[in-house]
Amino acid sequence: MTISTRGDQTPAVLVLEDGRAFRGRAYGAVGETFGEAVFSTGMTGYQETLTDPSYHRQVVVMTAPHIGNTGVNDEDPESGRIWVSGYVVRDPARKPSNWRSQRSLDEELVAQGVVGISGVDTRALTRHLRERGAMRVGIFSGAALTSVSAAGIPDEGTLLARVRQAPEMTGADLSAEVATKEAYVVPAIGTKKFTVAAIDLGIKGMTPHRMAERGIEVHVLPATATLEQVYAVNPDGVFFSNGPGDPSTADHPVALMRGVLERSTPLFGICFGNQILGRALGFGTYKLKYGHRGINQPVQDRTTGKVEVTAHNHGFAVDAPLDKVSDTEFGRAEVSHVCLNDQVVEGLQLLDRPAFSVQYHPEAAAGPHDAAYLFDRFTTLMEGQRA
Repeated sequence: MTISTRGDQTPAVLVLEDGRAFRGRAYGAVGETFGEAVFSTGMTGYQETLTDPSYHRQVVVMTAPHIGNTGVNDEDPESGRIWVSGYVVRDPARKPSNWRSQRSLDEELVAQGVVGISGVDTRALTRHLRERGAMRVGIFSGAALTSVSAAGIPDEGTLLARVRQAPEMTGADLSAEVATKEAYVVPAIGTKKFTVAAIDLGIKGMTPHRMAERGIEVHVLPATATLEQVYAVNPDGVFFSNGPGDPSTADHPVALMRGVLERSTPLFGICFGNQILGRALGFGTYKLKYGHRGINQPVQDRTTGKVEVTAHNHGFAVDAPLDKVSDTEFGRAEVSHVCLNDQVVEGLQLLDRPAFSVQYHPEAAAGPHDAAYLFDRFTTLMEGQRA
């Protein structure tokens, strides 16, 4: 990725790997960037989306047409930086208008070197990705565009060739690239009740905070942590976080989770952690056509029949049977949650050991909060194990 200063009217071009191109204006940094084109259906919470490590190496298309009107602040980021590779919006706000805003979204993108494009038909782009599937993409502006232009017309064939040279998301092992390198502790709020070892595969900042609100002291450990390092903190429970990349490459986290399951320590996983549990139990994983991303995805908790509106960000899913209990090395397992849009597995639970996971984000910093009970369910497991 190359960047330079912003240019509000600088021409920009977005080129998909199947050859379709969209022209617009540079938004954020000027230059070039590559990644996997995905779309997010959230109308709010763009700051949380941008700073979610799970979006590493993805170019995010916002389906809501007007983005940036609440600006950016220093309280809402989910990590220490923006992780998306690129950003695509239709109609960026001219000026933020919110009492919490400290600067504009455009300024933040420039400051962090995130190349984007605005003024494109994001509805048409989203429909294209739904029909053709998520795919590699490049955004080009400034010198990256003029260097391959003649008479002001970009050579889209040359740009397409560059897009097709970019790495694919299938087979990408990315969690260690976004995880913390050093362990740290998020203290319990109020009286400490439990200690949890949280494996950082791309964790969002709100996740340990949600546990801390419930009296849990959270020891956040690197993705490369060993089983010995996990149990060195004397955990009452172990948590596996969200994260980017292809779960079929995550052999170390799978082996680590199997070690936790063998000890029957209460275990909770979300997103990437759900896929890791699936693999640990012997299920396969597969890439979704265009994934689930946004804060309005309907999911049914099959253990209660309750339907939740949930926050998602995943392009892979667990291949587990919906209609039966499966026998695994660690006892019986079943699908606990399912997406009502497409019947994708959204949660797993063991019936003979204290372990469960969901494919979505119960911390939901930008909302909705329908799934917050899952942290209470984890607390209940730890209470039961202690008793």
